[in-house]
This record gives sequence, C-alpha cells and structure tokens, in this order.
Amino acid sequence: MSTEPETTEDAEPGPPGTGSTSAGGTGTGAGETGAARPASAEEEARAGTENAQADTGQPASGEGAQTDTGQAADAEGGDAGTPQISEAEAELRAQQVERERIEQRKAEKRTPIPSGTKLSGKAADLLAAVRAVESGEKPSATVFEEPPPAPRRSAPEPERRPRPVAPEPVSVPTGPAPEAVQAVRQVLGEGGAPEVLAPQAAAVLGEGADEQLRSDPWQLLRIAGVRPEQADGFARALLGAECRPDDERRGRAVTGWLLEQAALAGHTVLEMPALLAALAQRGVPEPESAVQDAIAEGEALVFQDALEGEAGAPASATAPADGEGAEEDEERPVRVLVGLERYAMAEESLADGLARLVNSAPKQDGSAEEWDRAAGTAQGSAAELIRAVAGQGLVLHTGGEASLAEPAALLTAARSLGLRAWAATHGPIGRNRFAALLRRSGQAADIPGQADEAPADSPVATVSGLLAGLEGPGRDTDGALDLDLLVVLDAPQLDVETAALLTESLPDGARLVLAGDPAVLWSAGPGRVFADLLAARICPQVASRRPDPGPLGELVSGIGIGELNQVEAPGKEVVIVPVRDAGEAVHRTVQLVVDSVPRAIGVPAEETQVITPGHGGAVGTRALNAALKERLNPGPGRFGGFDPGDRIVHSPAPGRALPGRVVTADAEGLHLSCEGETVVVPKERVEQSVRHGWALTAHQAVGSRWPAVVVVLPGDAAQALSRPWVYTAFGRADRHLSVVHGVEQALPRAVAEVPAKPRTTRLPVLLAPQISGT
Repeated sequence: MSTEPETTEDAEPGPPGTGSTSAGGTGTGAGETGAARPASAEEEARAGTENAQADTGQPASGEGAQTDTGQAADAEGGDAGTPQISEAEAELRAQQVERERIEQRKAEKRTPIPSGTKLSGKAADLLAAVRAVESGEKPSATVFEEPPPAPRRSAPEPERRPRPVAPEPVSVPTGPAPEAVQAVRQVLGEGGAPEVLAPQAAAVLGEGADEQLRSDPWQLLRIAGVRPEQADGFARALLGAECRPDDERRGRAVTGWLLEQAALAGHTVLEMPALLAALAQRGVPEPESAVQDAIAEGEALVFQDALEGEAGAPASATAPADGEGAEEDEERPVRVLVGLERYAMAEESLADGLARLVNSAPKQDGSAEEWDRAAGTAQGSAAELIRAVAGQGLVLHTGGEASLAEPAALLTAARSLGLRAWAATHGPIGRNRFAALLRRSGQAADIPGQADEAPADSPVATVSGLLAGLEGPGRDTDGALDLDLLVVLDAPQLDVETAALLTESLPDGARLVLAGDPAVLWSAGPGRVFADLLAARICPQVASRRPDPGPLGELVSGIGIGELNQVEAPGKEVVIVPVRDAGEAVHRTVQLVVDSVPRAIGVPAEETQVITPGHGGAVGTRALNAALKERLNPGPGRFGGFDPGDRIVHSPAPGRALPGRVVTADAEGLHLSCEGETVVVPKERVEQSVRHGWALTAHQAVGSRWPAVVVVLPGDAAQALSRPWVYTAFGRADRHLSVVHGVEQALPRAVAEVPAKPRTTRLPVLLAPQISGT
C-alpha cells in the first residue's frame, strides 16, 4: 500500500467509503438513511411545490460572501487620469481608486448582496431570481426533480441545468431596437418589475413585446428565472381587479412554464397526469382547460403513444378472445403526453433522420475487399467496428477512455479508402486529446501539430464548431456537411436538438457512428438520445473489449456496474483524504492542488482539476475557486472580477463549458485563451458566461480529462450523489485521483443504489417502427 501525497497520516490509497480507512478515516455511517429511489411522475409533480421556496433565486444561507462582485470592477481598468496632471500623478490616482474598489469589494463580501441596484421589494426579488438563474447560482429545473429527503445537514445547490438551446448559429442575430427596449422598460416599471430586464424581455417576446406584456402580463414567465408567483405580482400591478387565478392567460402561461421546467430537467415531454397535478399545485383552478387552451393556441402539442413493452418495443394489442380474431380497431393501451413544439419536433426530426440513415445504403466508397483488408489490419473490436461501418449507415460504439483507439482506427481506415471522414467531440479538450491520440498511435502520421493542440488540418472538430461552420469540412452546395463518415464521440452528451441538427446535416449515403460511454452523465439539454438508441436496437452495436488500464481504470469500471471496489494503487494513483467538516475540506483541497499533488505525483497545479457537486454551499465551486485563486493567482479582480492568469470556464451557450485562462481586457471585453483559441467576451456577457475554473462541477467537466483530478465530497453533498455523477467525476483523471471524502457511507450507497434519474422521451416510440425492419 503506497504512501499518500498528503503530509498527514489520514489519507491512503484505495476506494473511498469501503470501510478500509486509517484511524483518521470515516466511520461506518450506520446512522445514514437509505438511498433515494427514482421519483414517479406524480412525485415529480409534487416536487414543484416542495421546492418552490428553495428556488426563489435568493442567495442560500452562508453563500452571500461567495457571490461574485465583479460589477464593481471595470473591464477597462478604471483609469481616471486627466490631461492636466502628470503621468505619475495619474497613476497614483488610479491606484487609489483601485484600492478604494478593493476595500468596497471586501466590505460587500461581509454584507448581504443586494437584490438589485436601487430596487427593493418584489422588483428586487424578481431581479435577483433572474440573475441567479442566468449565472447558475440557483438551478432552473426544480419543478420536475425528485424531492430530496430531509438532510441531516444543509444540502448543496444542485448542478446547474442550463437552458437547452441549439448550438450557436454562424451569424448572431442583432439585438432588439433601442425604442423597443424602452417601450418594454416602461411597461416593466408600471408593473413593479426591474426595468433592467427590458432587453431580455424584448428579445424573447419579439416585435410588439410591450403590447404583449400589457395584454398578457403572464408572458413575463417566458424570461428565464421568473417564477409564477412573481409573474402574478406583475399581473396584479397591471390588471388590478381584473387579475384572477382562473384567468385563461395565466393557465396557458403556467402550462408553458411547467413544460419548459420539465425540459430543463431533461424531459422532452410530460405525461398528462403529472402536468395536471403540477398545474393544480400552482393554483390553476381548471388544469384540463389550461392544457387544452395551450394546445389550441399552438403553445404545446399532445401525443398519444402506445405503451412500451420490454426492450423498448411497443405493447401488442390485446389478444383476441377466440380463434376467430379480434376487431382490427381494438383499442391499445396508450399514454397521453404533452410537450413544447420545439422539443417534440426536434425529436420527430431526429427519428426521421435516423430512419433515413438506417434504411438507406451507404455510398460504396471502397470495395468490400478493401474494407475487409482494412479490418484485417485492426485488432479485436476495432475490426468489428470497421466491418459494421462498411455496410451500415448508423452504428453505435460503446466503451471507456481506452476504447477511443477503436474510432481512431476506423477514422484512419476510412481515410485510407478515400472517404471524407471526420470525428467530432463534445468540447475542445476532447478534440485535442483525440487528435493527439491519432498522432501518438501513428495512425495519422501525415497530420502535423503539437501533442496538446489539434492542428488546423486535423480531421477532428467539436460538435458545436462543426454545426456552426467554424470547424470541420464545411458544407456542400446542398447545405449538407461535406463528408462521407462522421464519428461523434461523447455521444451521451447529445440532446435531441443537437442530434437532430447533426442527422439533418448529413448527406444521403453518409455513415454516422455514435460512440461514447453510456455510464457517464446525460446531456445538459432535454432527451437521452444515446441511451434511447441503445435500447431501441435499430442498428449494429459494437461494445469495446478494451478495458481502461491501471488502478484508475479498475476503480471506474467497478463504479460503472454499481461496485465501489478497493484497488491497489502502488503508484499513488488513488488517494483518499478523509475530512470532518467544510472548512477542512476546503483546506485539504487547496493543499492537494498547490502542494501535495505537484510534490508527490509530479503533476503541476495548472494540470490538476477540482470537481465538486454544486456551485453553492461552503464547499461549492465558488468557495473553492475563491480559495484557490487566493493561493494560485491572487489579485483584485480588476477585469470584471478576473485577473490575467486566472483559470476560467467560459460558457458561450448553455450546456457548453470551455476551460481556459484570462489573458487581458480592453474596450472589446475580456480576452481568454481556451485550448489554444482566442475568445473575446463582451463586458456585458462576462458576469453571465465566465466563471473561475479551478473547480468545476461534474456536468462542466464531462467530455474532458486532466492528468490529476481532486474530487471533493463534503458532508452536505450526500443527496447530490448518484452512480453516473461518481462515475463521471472519478473518470476525469488520467494519472491520479484524490478524493476529499466527507460523506461517509453515502458514497458506496450512491454507487450501488442511485442510478440516473429517469427522463420522459418519445424517441423509443418514434423509433419502434424501425425495429421490425431490422
């Protein structure tokens, strides 16, 4: 058994929570309650009321001091000099102004953060709620989540669920006209809502936004972060005595809001009973009428899908009572589903696109003999993958990190046959790692470049860059991607909209391979595309037989099947650091990153990533990032809360996280370096889209890997743990994993008993007709 990188004696290698710890380790956890079970549709609906008070957008207890206060710093440095004074005097004055801002920031951190500038009462609360959701301080999707059991300690903030949207288009549309924003600002002021929401409201509601709000104040619910009770207050201020709970406008708006909350929780549709129950809990007197009104106005769609039998197949009709046969029109059991048009249509488009790939023969690029020779040069399941792709338009490939060698072999074989073959990953770290894998394995010797960057001519892109036309082969004259084979890695991260765009963008005769690890966390957006396809079995599936090597591979593989095994770690690959409270957890995390891991493992701090369950709380990303910044890159945060050299994560669109560093700032905005790419974030977008990145959540880290990872599990994180979360967090480490462990037996129980939360989707039913044809 190896020694630990810590200088203390209470850390040892092996899996956390297995009962084999040193004297300073955790106890047996006999007082812990059982693991949470998946919630039914009715329980998900009840969760809306139970979580309402916890999702008001106000800072949680103890979090006020951790909130970013970057608004006090100007992105241009705050120069205050005048032409009449000397350069030295101007510099002294600038330094004095900066010191005053630093003192002001320190004072703000010791006092509660105000809800809104020069606002009070309901308007301030509403502004705080909107900003909290936009910045990730409070989660958006709580209505249809499983209600957590009463914790023994204060629970951390759940993972942020970003608002699901399609990838950014090539051309960004211009914002609303100033006169339109001013008109909306006036209406918001009359209703007591914060006027700073005017640009967002004008952009969301479109032309005539001010008149829409006057005629239907509950349209305010379409702004992210606004809750029904806040929209009700706005409506009362505008409508007066005409504002009633049974107003059909309110029913329609709340119906749409609930469906949007369901999408944020990962559902593409909701079962009708769950939706009706949630409407009743939101004070809608006649839920059925509200749903019918929303459907009649085209704000929602209703579906009647046959109930599924085993393995995703539709349930057969009731068997006839005699040998004569039953009537053909005998009713079959169905479930009634309601969804927003945006996601319902994307799911149907995805099903059509997948059917096109499955049912059409791929282009005959290379003869059968050539494909067979290419497969003969590969080994094991890599050869199986090449043979499957040779004759099929859609193929699924599953496996861990080591299995990436098989898509790499496929890509090389296809390009050797003259195919225009490309790979796409979830993020830039994954893209660069896969390009480096091609070079290291000698499978792309013709591709130049450094090991840590993807060269310009590398056949690897990110999914978002591919769809936006910023990376990849571009598009042909018909608007389709100019390729013959697309291998999508990190396929579990595909939501229905992104997957639909990909399939629609493929030309006729192209081949699509979806590859990924089915045990990781699902997509941030709605749907579970990869899992639904695996269950539907409409195309060939190739499971890699290449295990992840070493103690880390053994540990993560066990977690994937629900077992937290003790592993031998002679090279200190896995280290446990038991902690007793939040303060000790923060201290040990900083010690590991700054001193222990660089000294004992040889991995520098800039290549070590911290992962924790949530953003808020005493050991969330904000608290950890503040502590790590103080040690690794102290500074006043003069550029909107950031300093040059700060490690950050940039979210250009919900569901995307780009790790990088701050370079500088000027009038254009904050200049970042993200995996070798230069990114400029406008000043007005910094607060919403840029965070410090020494510590991330597992959802932000998915699709990336680092040489060393420190996973922090504070005592109040027990309710946030699940098998996919632990699998994803632990699996981000290449060489070394340290676990700051304070959840006692909740960790092995989560691995064994808490699977992924179910999501309601229609893709299995839409794909069902393809099952009989394969």
